[in-house]
Amino acid sequence: MPAEITKQKSSDSKPVWFVAKGGLEALGLDPAALAWARANGFEGQTGRLLIVPGENGQIAGALLGTGKDDNPLAAGKLAQALPKGAWHLAGFVSAPDLAALGFLLGGYKFTRYTKKDDADVALMLPEGADKADVKRQARAVTLARDLINTPTNDMGPEALEAAVRKVGDEHKASVTVIKGDALLKKNFPMIHAVGRAGSEEPRLIDLEWGKKDAPKVTLVGKGVCFDTGGLDIKPASSMLLMKKDMGGAANVLALASIIMDAKLPIRLRVLIPAVENSISANAFRPSDILTSRKGITVEIGNTDAEGRLVLADALALADEEEPEILIDMATLTGAARVALGPDVPPFYATDESFAADVAKASEAVADPVWRMPLWQPYEARLSSRVADINNVTTDGFAGSVTAALFLKRFVEKTRIWGHFDIYGWNPVEKPHSPVGGEAQAIRALYHVLKTRFPAGK
Repeated sequence: MPAEITKQKSSDSKPVWFVAKGGLEALGLDPAALAWARANGFEGQTGRLLIVPGENGQIAGALLGTGKDDNPLAAGKLAQALPKGAWHLAGFVSAPDLAALGFLLGGYKFTRYTKKDDADVALMLPEGADKADVKRQARAVTLARDLINTPTNDMGPEALEAAVRKVGDEHKASVTVIKGDALLKKNFPMIHAVGRAGSEEPRLIDLEWGKKDAPKVTLVGKGVCFDTGGLDIKPASSMLLMKKDMGGAANVLALASIIMDAKLPIRLRVLIPAVENSISANAFRPSDILTSRKGITVEIGNTDAEGRLVLADALALADEEEPEILIDMATLTGAARVALGPDVPPFYATDESFAADVAKASEAVADPVWRMPLWQPYEARLSSRVADINNVTTDGFAGSVTAALFLKRFVEKTRIWGHFDIYGWNPVEKPHSPVGGEAQAIRALYHVLKTRFPAGK
């Protein structure tokens, strides 16, 4: 990251004022700075940065617009546009943790294949911000972004397994893997079917951490490292972003890293079915009938609805030990994007208290999500004449809802289940996020979990 936060204020540190839309007059700026802002049409527009000149050609400070919503994540613009040097936030900052986090997130660059930038902008930690917590969240978002941004030639199932093992080693977690034909022996037939045509063996990655007698929280992430659509092949234009189809896996691994680093008192399990949905002579076919781990038979109406198949086997395993909370994350449906766009992932929940906590946390930490209904009458649209269920509907309506209902069939014992249909990609640059892979909902979920299971308890 070309940005860092520090607890020490240097003698030459320059001030940055946060300015909400229409809030310029309330800052108490000196007349010259105020006149400069007015002359440049600065009104607190979100993400706009205006350098304020001082005497003798020196910089006196800077103004950062946070918009009408006073979004502290707009601080990401500082990492991108401030001149090299040391800076501090002046005046009142409504959410110091989010301002510091926004600054770090805005400094993100994917540099695996390009020249790396050294840190050259330093921001004093705003008063009231928790440096350790801010940094662990920034590291996690960076991890998710890096994994998603890496193309499949360097992020196939083997590399994804290696990434999980690396995070596991950092936090002394155990990692086991079932792969190839062993998936059939261990009763994960749908993971095997979806991934068997890939050049790398399909696998189920299983990370465990924490005391065995602690409350169980299980995270399941869709790890489709590339999705051609299978025999129901996608058009070329629809494959361009399919390296991000393992975004669910990237996000649950990132969330797990925050949980472990914060030492939340839970028994954590992370399950990632890692496959590539490829085309070969042994690829699974439309009209095939697969018998899932749970025993539910699934007719394949479309091989491009493969994510729910691998998730179903992993969810069935997770459900067998009845965790207190079971969360899955997946780049699952285009219907979710049509309904809510790329920035607001829909989520589904079986517990009202959990759903309310997620919604509240989403607003508190500026990590947008929106609850959608598990509308049970729509399950009939997944009916099959020859199997227990079809993996798709025939009418195309309510695609995200019916996908969630499909998954729900494989979760029976767990009281609290949440499904997050994320996009995992930021198509338009924001102050705190460049175009590319994105972490979604994990900061809100971390907020929920650390509230329910406070560290040190």
